[in-house]
Amino acid sequence: MTFPEPSSAIAAQNDALRSSLPFDDDADFARADRGFIATIDPLVITDAEGAVVWDGQSYGFLTGEAPASVNPSLWRQSTLVAKHGLFEVVEGLYQVRGFDLSNISFVETDAGVIVIDPLISAEPAAAALKLYREHRGDRPVKAVIFTHSHIDHFGGVFGITSQEEVDSGAVEIIAPEGLVEHAVAENVYAGTAMGRRAGYTYGAALERGPRGQVGAGLGQTTSTGLIGIIVPTKDITTTGEAYTVDGLEIEFQMAPGTEAPAEMHFYFPRYRALCMAENATHNLHNLLTLRGALVRDPHVWSQYLTEAIHRYGDRSDVVFASHHWPTWGADEIHAFLSTQRDLYAYLHDQVLRMLNQGLTGVEIAEEIQLPPALERAWSTRGYYGSVSHNVKAIYQRYMGWFDGNPASLWPHPPAELATRYVDAMGGTDRVVDLAQTAYDQADYRWAATLLGHAVFADAAHQGARALYADTLAQLGYGSENGTWRNFFLSGATELTGGNFGTPTVTNAPSIVAQLSPEQLFDAFAIQVDGPKAWDLDLVADVTFSDLGRSFRVTLRNGVLVYLEREPADDAQLHITLPKMRLLALAAGNTSQDGIQVDGDWSVIETLLSVLQPGDPDFEIVVP
Repeated sequence: MTFPEPSSAIAAQNDALRSSLPFDDDADFARADRGFIATIDPLVITDAEGAVVWDGQSYGFLTGEAPASVNPSLWRQSTLVAKHGLFEVVEGLYQVRGFDLSNISFVETDAGVIVIDPLISAEPAAAALKLYREHRGDRPVKAVIFTHSHIDHFGGVFGITSQEEVDSGAVEIIAPEGLVEHAVAENVYAGTAMGRRAGYTYGAALERGPRGQVGAGLGQTTSTGLIGIIVPTKDITTTGEAYTVDGLEIEFQMAPGTEAPAEMHFYFPRYRALCMAENATHNLHNLLTLRGALVRDPHVWSQYLTEAIHRYGDRSDVVFASHHWPTWGADEIHAFLSTQRDLYAYLHDQVLRMLNQGLTGVEIAEEIQLPPALERAWSTRGYYGSVSHNVKAIYQRYMGWFDGNPASLWPHPPAELATRYVDAMGGTDRVVDLAQTAYDQADYRWAATLLGHAVFADAAHQGARALYADTLAQLGYGSENGTWRNFFLSGATELTGGNFGTPTVTNAPSIVAQLSPEQLFDAFAIQVDGPKAWDLDLVADVTFSDLGRSFRVTLRNGVLVYLEREPADDAQLHITLPKMRLLALAAGNTSQDGIQVDGDWSVIETLLSVLQPGDPDFEIVVP
């Protein structure tokens, strides 16, 4: 769609920001350029069929001063993050940045190389490895390290190595304990809903440009190639644990429950280099992502940063991470890590102080103020996680969804609530008139609230949809947070151009294949359409021939329950099959090929008939 011109109010707001932040401080640009060796020109990466999976060239417009349609602070961040190529961090340690949402790092061992975080998909990872080898020689991969359990840190592993190489022992996969369990759970259990909302978060369907997608703060966007996972061969479990790969020693610090449920930092004594995974990047991170996730713990996050400073600060010449650019020098490292630590600790402690004064999450988000030193530090700006939604996340972590006001305890759902509001205001046309007044007065937040109700009460009202889209565009133009901008502009896109669905899918077959039997049955359980299954009473025994494990599975009262136990004669059905055959069965292959059947096969057919897979095209901005 063609978004409107930025309003004079938004242009003035963006211009005023230039005087409140230290735009004359360009040290980050020198750091982001430091050690540059080479890049791919043009940076367009395709898959085996020729489809583009990463287009770094699409961000070529990010030069010069920010236009009025982009918050200048976000423009600055996007300009930095869009820099791409192979960079020397220190001699023997290299990063490829700008080939995906995340960085991929290469740490040279005695005779080979360790690869850290192989991006989201295989094609960009392979392109990065090729670029590294062109300039550092054809060093064999000795190990791959996954810093944590998010897909942009393991999904491209098949661009770096193969299952066969890992099985042979030629390549190790090193990760914090629990990584596969958490990775699979995130991408399968709530994967459909998260994937749909991730399309909004990263602006996947938006055109690149000054009135479209300019980045996501943490990185520019997500690649769309082949996604996979390889089960780690070495689980790291303990802070202080040391491990050597091809002569290169690594010291580990566990950091679970921070930016990811399974996460770790690590230190390379040979290079005096500290990897902080995703817990110290050049922005305020998310405590609750807009795509959805478990609420993260800013208190423990800050404590792990304190521990990292204490354990490694005086021994490090450089700190690097899975996103953004490194920080060099003892004083700079201490200042950077301490500022990051203080940011998360301050948010945590102040939200607790204020909620204990009776303020709700929404109220705290409006009132909280960062200390001047944190407010003016570029590395604490809310490009990915905003102060506003992080504050609400902390409130949610401690107090839940209820704000304590009885009026909030049992409201009508959105469509019914919207209908009542619109009727009370005199109908949809009247609400649109009120919203137009708010729009003209640059009160875009109120206009969006009014128009959200109008569209949920009458989704076909074209005047409401058009003004709502224009309103969201203005909110996007003013947003310093990249994901807020993407959400606003994605909403505007769907209001005028229709549902764009889920552009990227994270529950790839190789990830689903890692489901344990328990996780597989859990995945079935969350798909059971309860009302359709109320009257069913099914009992089946399932034996996994490749795992040597058997489970009793029952479906009663709309609830699927499983228990590991030996098969018994009282089951209506006993099937024996490999785990992958059960996955194929769930995917629609209902033949009995590859399955040993003893009993009533209709039990399976009945069970499958009441499963309701997630809808990757559910509506967001309209009812």
